[in-house]
Amino acid sequence: MRAVRVTGYHQPLQMADVPKPVPSGPHDVVVRIGGAGVCRTDLHVLEGQWAEKSQVALPYTIGHENAGWVDAVGSAVTNVAVGDKVILHPLLTCGLCRACRAGDDVHCENSQFPGIDTDGGYAEHLLTSARSCVKIDDSLEPADVAALADAGLTAYHAAAKAAARLRAGDRCVVIGAGGLGHIGIQVMHAISPAELIVIDRNPDAVKLALEIGADHAVVADGTHVDQVRELTGGHGAEVVIDFVGEGGSTKEGLAMTRRAGDYLVVGYGENVDVPTIDLISAEINIIGNLVGSYNDLVELMALAAQQKVRLHTARYALDDFQSAIDDLDGGRVRGRAILVP
Repeated sequence: MRAVRVTGYHQPLQMADVPKPVPSGPHDVVVRIGGAGVCRTDLHVLEGQWAEKSQVALPYTIGHENAGWVDAVGSAVTNVAVGDKVILHPLLTCGLCRACRAGDDVHCENSQFPGIDTDGGYAEHLLTSARSCVKIDDSLEPADVAALADAGLTAYHAAAKAAARLRAGDRCVVIGAGGLGHIGIQVMHAISPAELIVIDRNPDAVKLALEIGADHAVVADGTHVDQVRELTGGHGAEVVIDFVGEGGSTKEGLAMTRRAGDYLVVGYGENVDVPTIDLISAEINIIGNLVGSYNDLVELMALAAQQKVRLHTARYALDDFQSAIDDLDGGRVRGRAILVP
């Protein structure tokens, strides 16, 4: 089968012919890929940022946002059958450790991460496990929802944390209305009563934010922190969700967080630099966010089936993988890029 491989860091990806995976364990599932999301993390993989953490042996197949059709199953698989449409939780988890038993499988002690530390979905087929498969509604197509497997799941995880804190009359600021942010905005609109304020540097992204659920949208032009504070009566927001995490957004995000508020960091790239006395005196909480759990993905798919969360996507043929990578790196992708074998 065809697969897009990382052959070296700081080197172009390469298309290769590799053996099609087959189930070898009782809970194995082979999925025929219908869509694989192209994520900024993939760019960071190519830059070598994940090399030490993942310890992956090169070459390997990249791609961690995957959906498709079940192609083959192991002898003990009962939750899915050949032909089922599925989206895949990005982690392969054991189900036996304390984190898995608590439903916090994203922190599984024995997990694998296809596309990061083992073969992923920039390919025609992917080997996964029964625990990772979430069946999707007949109204949904794999290529339309693939990026929800990681970008959407990460956005949902942060939004669900925020929604648990927020009440009617509260305000939530979302920094960034791009690939992750435009999903987070829709989730917040669907599950939270809070007034939603969105910030982005791109005027088109600001316009999109208003179309998909924001109550206010502000162009980040240097006056945006003051504008947000004015919109919040001078106090700042109860919750700020930062989908950017670089370029000064962390300092600005904290400046827009009210006393006893929560600043949720999703995007990454710079350090959070804040005097501890400011955290203590204002009782501000800084909360990190990783990808969501299996249950989070099930809930997100329910919102997708209800048409409350929709991905803005740009499709590329698998053979055109380099254009997708280049367009993402060059800021030319609106929403999410999807590779379709």
